[in-house]
Amino acid sequence: MTKPVYLVVSLWIRDGAVSAFEAYEHKAACIMKRYGGSLVHAVRPYSVGTPLDQPFEVHWVRFPSHEMFEAYSSDADLRALSSEREAAITKTAVLVGYENPAYAT
Repeated sequence: MTKPVYLVVSLWIRDGAVSAFEAYEHKAACIMKRYGGSLVHAVRPYSVGTPLDQPFEVHWVRFPSHEMFEAYSSDADLRALSSEREAAITKTAVLVGYENPAYAT
């Protein structure tokens, strides 16, 4: 049995690019669904410090397997959105892992 894979994705965007970022993310999420992926949570951090110190948004993403995540990552439709992505997003940090048992209930 394959394990679901989780990603914690931190995203920094260009000044004034909120609408472009949201439009791109909507398209990427639609493609993600083809591979069983889902955006579990999207969080916009409180403004603490300067905008360069923290991401604009942090995503918690789930795929049913690492193979499905890899298939999504190499999807031709997703690659075709690269210019839209670059117009909105300046930096991305991704942490990929598997679910760990809870420490408390």
